Order: sequence, then C-alpha cells, then structure tokens
Amino acid sequence: MLDYKLVEALAVVVAEGGFEKAGRVLGLTQSAVSQRIRLLEELAGCVLLVRASPPRPTDAGRGMLTLYRQVHHLEEGLSARLGLESSGFATLAVGINADSLATWFFPVVDGFLDSEPVLLDLRVDDQAQTHALLRNGEVLGCISDRAEPMQGCSVHVLGEMHYRLYGTPAYQSRWFASGVTREGVERAPMLIFNRKDVMHAALLAQALGSEPSGYTPFYLPSSEQFAPAIGSGRVCGMLPDEQAHGPVGRGELVDLLPGHAFTVSLHWHCWNLETSVLTRFTRALVAGARRVLAEPHRVLVGSKAQASG
Repeated sequence: MLDYKLVEALAVVVAEGGFEKAGRVLGLTQSAVSQRIRLLEELAGCVLLVRASPPRPTDAGRGMLTLYRQVHHLEEGLSARLGLESSGFATLAVGINADSLATWFFPVVDGFLDSEPVLLDLRVDDQAQTHALLRNGEVLGCISDRAEPMQGCSVHVLGEMHYRLYGTPAYQSRWFASGVTREGVERAPMLIFNRKDVMHAALLAQALGSEPSGYTPFYLPSSEQFAPAIGSGRVCGMLPDEQAHGPVGRGELVDLLPGHAFTVSLHWHCWNLETSVLTRFTRALVAGARRVLAEPHRVLVGSKAQASG
C-alpha cells in the first residue's frame, strides 16, 4: 500500500512545476519534498519523475497520478455526501481550448460556479490536444473535437463552432476588391494563431479548390486579441461566430468568403467517476453549451492548432 502523502508530493511537484514551489504549497522544505519522491520511487520500484525543468512524470508516474486524482476526487465526493467537513471547495481539473474559454465557456458555467463550492483548474490547449490531458490523468474532463470516448470515460456532444474569414471593409477594398483570389491571399497580410494553425488553409482550400502556395503571415497566439487585431484593418483572420457577431452587426467586419465556414465539433469527455460534483458540472456544461453553440451537422470538420491557448 502506497503512502498517500508521498503520491500527493508527486502530484504537487508536477502541478506546480518544481520542488521548491511544491514545498511552499505543502508546507515542506524542498529537500523534504525530494525525499518523499525518492521514497515513493523506491516503494514503486521505478522512476516516476523526470528531473527536468519543469519536472515531468514518466509513463509510470502518469499512471500513478491518474489514479491519485481519481481517488482524490472520489474522496471529495464522498465527504460531501456524508456531510463531513472539508476545505470548503472541491477542485475540478478541466482541459479546454482557448477559443471556448474566450467566448462561451464561462457564461454557461457561471450559474454552476455561483451555486457550487468548486474551484476550476483549467488547462488550456488546442481542442485536438486536450484529449491527451484526459488520457494522462491530468484533468477529470476535457472539451475536445474527438467524438470517440476513451476507455473509462463518457462523451457528450456540446455543439459546433463555425469559423469564417473576416476583415474590415477597408481591408477588403484594399486586398480583395474583386473577391478573394489565390494571388490575393498570397499577398494580403493574414492573422494566424501559430505555425501549427491549419484552419485558414483548410477553409481556403475549400473555397478556392486547393490551398494557396503561400501566405503573408502575422502570428498572434491569443484568442482574445484576434478580433481587435483584425479590427485594426491591418490583417484578415479566422474568427468563430461567437466573437464576430458583434463587430459584423456594427459593420466593423465583413465575411470575406460568404458561404464558406470551417467547423469544429466540440465534445465533453470525462472520467466515469461516481461523484456528484462532476455529475452536476457535466450537466450544467452540456446543457449550457447546447443552448449557445450551433447544433451539429455534417460539414467540414477540423481543428485549430494552439500551442499555448
């Protein structure tokens, strides 16, 4: 039987990104935290933590952390059902893509957070990558573009986010006065999230028959700053309908490719844990998302790669 405090030390070192920071959280010295990790590895008979900057778990360490987080969450749920005293808050680790976080996520869970003593530990990544956070046990649930459930997890359809290519009227007049062409796309400055972002390429290939041979990229890895940057008139770029609705309604932005959209289908995946907090959060998230997101239907589906959010 493993000592729970030793496994907790491993979890905090990974979560905080270092032994010194973990010591502050646990109220221990750095050397005491290191000693707990060494003792845990001796008991497990294998290396659980790669001593890098930041430290990261090995495959065996990830498996142990998955079990730890699940047990910890089950204990919180049991305490709540039995009416036992606790720290006052339960913590839910959730994987989420940056565009959902910047647009619809908080409006649909605000009511839940107002009524429940819950702290969110949000891990931001591309919707195609959040599934790995769940698989590795780093989160209890994630918003992902994958429809297939992982073993031990359930999946719920949330809805779709539709992305279109937008620019200001002045930008359109300068670069695409006669419509969007392959040659125009190669010359016109275009806002792109990062070098993994493939959304614009997929949309333009759909609209033009094949992808342009090149772009004039302006990189900006921030979902919150995408709309203001496009609104400056310097660049065009992809925005979800949730972000573009206001500026389009005010005439500040125009759809440069009417009739063409890049669609991301979003799903909520979570571990099959019998805990009331996770169940209620799932119910609130799924119901709220289905009210504000587009209903799923078969169109071009893909992902927007986001390295940091």
